[in-house]
Amino acid sequence: MQLLEAKLHKIDRHNYRSYTSLRGEYHFVDYDFFIDTVQTDPFAPASRVRARRAWSLTDLEWLREKSPVYQRAARDFIARFFAELSQQDNAVLIDMPGQVILDRTAVMFDDEGIELRFRVNLPADGRTIIAKRTMNLLTFHLPKMIRRSTIARELPMDQLKAHCEAAEDQVALRAQLKEHKLLAFVADGSVLPRLAGNSDLPLPNAVPFMSPENLAVELEAPHKGKIRGMGIPEGITLIVGGGFHGKSTLLSAIERSVYDHIPGDGREYIVTNYNAAKIRAEDGRCVHNVDLSPYISNLPMGKDTTAFTSQNASGSTSQASWLQESIEAGAEALLIDEDTSASNFMIRDERMQALICKDDEPITPLVDRISLLRDQHDISVMLVMGGSGDYLDVADTVIQMHNYEAVDVTEKARDVVASHPTRRKAEGTEVIVRPRTRQVNRSALQSLLEEGKFRIQVKDKTSLRFGREYVDLQALEQVAHSSQLLAIGYLWFQLAQLKGWEKTPARAFANMLHDDWAAMMPKYGEMSKPRVIEVMAVLNRMRKAEFK
Repeated sequence: MQLLEAKLHKIDRHNYRSYTSLRGEYHFVDYDFFIDTVQTDPFAPASRVRARRAWSLTDLEWLREKSPVYQRAARDFIARFFAELSQQDNAVLIDMPGQVILDRTAVMFDDEGIELRFRVNLPADGRTIIAKRTMNLLTFHLPKMIRRSTIARELPMDQLKAHCEAAEDQVALRAQLKEHKLLAFVADGSVLPRLAGNSDLPLPNAVPFMSPENLAVELEAPHKGKIRGMGIPEGITLIVGGGFHGKSTLLSAIERSVYDHIPGDGREYIVTNYNAAKIRAEDGRCVHNVDLSPYISNLPMGKDTTAFTSQNASGSTSQASWLQESIEAGAEALLIDEDTSASNFMIRDERMQALICKDDEPITPLVDRISLLRDQHDISVMLVMGGSGDYLDVADTVIQMHNYEAVDVTEKARDVVASHPTRRKAEGTEVIVRPRTRQVNRSALQSLLEEGKFRIQVKDKTSLRFGREYVDLQALEQVAHSSQLLAIGYLWFQLAQLKGWEKTPARAFANMLHDDWAAMMPKYGEMSKPRVIEVMAVLNRMRKAEFK
């Protein structure tokens, strides 16, 4: 600490850029402090720092004996606690967690102790260093936050344990889905509606979810015990009902439950197959050499769809591409909302079939392909459907949402199919070949970085800067936190270190995302672990990426 104070005295009243002399390691009485990067301007991104405290000084060493899931949740909790303390001083910034428990780099455990990683806005008067203010921040206020966040007696231990046990319960429930042949599980008493369109907080006084009796199952959680709820079977599931009755709300809760939620969120006992992918239409996106032939063929002027490429895809081609890309990336289930889908990709009714003959229509709608995805490739599909009864012919399960209550209407739907048979003709009954694995050019990624001075930046969940390119990600609804995007950028950076073509990119990223994935990353505190499905989805939207 004395060394830090001496350096600050030396640069008092100097130009702001003199702060760069502070880079290095400093020893306080009970922790080590590292200043890794220093901002050169008061308006530049805040300086990156770390604080490491030995286990013997924390009374938290018992966490090392816990499961990896418990430790992940404990690190998440400590980051949240530090974030609350840091709100007292807007100069201190840590990656602010949301409603999900992610594998974050803001707090790390290793053999030596607990490490906090965060940012500090170094004070100044204009562009002049005021050493007294900086010393007050770094040697008085900040040590209090660090010590309180890394010692058992200052942490609300009951809340920490509940937080970690909720994560272990959710992982255990998710692991039971395959055994019970379920796509998802929604516990009774769950709160599905959110506070607002721009808020992920639960809606107060919302109608708690209750499972219809026919779909009720009991799963076992290690801490909470038996939990009753609605089991959504694998296969093809329709969520139907009138407008504003909760169809999309149910799908939204399910799509976001590939990750674990914090206690009190309302969705902490909803779990979904980890490899479920939400897809939608996305006008104007890029597509790189994707085989769309199972859904789109015979384009005008003989354009090939077995390796379709476009910088301005239509709604139908973008949704077909997303479907194929998701399967290529390892998706085991697809989640689709009619409201955000391309209607001509979803259905072609009997009147349109009579007006436009099949030879003049390049699109084979999903309704004619969906059962093949289930039967030939074991891919489940859940659809929110309010406007097309033709999907009732292929559905295994039909759930009606009525006043936010779920009703199993599968038998009723079968009676409707029998009494009102469809007169449309099936248009695609041949075998669907699984999408082939495309190769990605590592050298192209490297050149993008070199052109953009190796910039990898994220401001929110809607965009990732990689080199000179900004990737538009507004349609990716399953990205849980912006910190996942920064991690994705650095995963690409790792891939780009080798030359030539990566033959199996999804597998390469899966190998990187092992248990110790953060060890290969820079020592930044604003990253969290994404799924391979998200890594590939973002890469597919990079306009200058090269696939073959």
